[in-house]
Amino acid sequence: MSSASPEVQILAGIQSTVGQLPGAVKVARGMSHFGEHSLGWIAIAAVGAAVDKPRRREWAGAALGAFGAHAASVVIKRVVRRKRPSDPSVQVNVSTPSKLSFPSSHATSTTAAAVLIGRLTGLPLPALLVPPMMLSRLVLGVHYPTDVLAGAALGAASAAVVRRVEEARAEQKCGDK
Repeated sequence: MSSASPEVQILAGIQSTVGQLPGAVKVARGMSHFGEHSLGWIAIAAVGAAVDKPRRREWAGAALGAFGAHAASVVIKRVVRRKRPSDPSVQVNVSTPSKLSFPSSHATSTTAAAVLIGRLTGLPLPALLVPPMMLSRLVLGVHYPTDVLAGAALGAASAAVVRRVEEARAEQKCGDK
């Protein structure tokens, strides 16, 4: 019987199953690079703003929401100061900008971007993008399961704040007419 915590056992289990699939680590690394500092999501929102001029403000809101969610996760990391997984049964498969783990900034910004961009496109992006990003962080061995769950919750809350601000702005604009 292992003396590792349940989270480490789950993480090692994911790495020994999903992480062993051909190309899994390579795909997870690509996702990691795309989501680093929310830059991939900001780039997608910038393209949306350039192409969809009538909704430029909403696309800018998606970029701001992804970046703001990322920034919030970094602040929380510095307060909580949970160290990344460090157990012999867990293989770390990518470098990270810090040694802090909670919450996952990738899960946070991906969730915020998926909710906000999904609303703009009408696509079910949260269901399509969030679980793979969360899983990729576990495959890479850089987060505990609760890190990615908390990140997704924080990203959803961040997206809700952006939506409330946009709705309040729209109501104010209607009242000014």
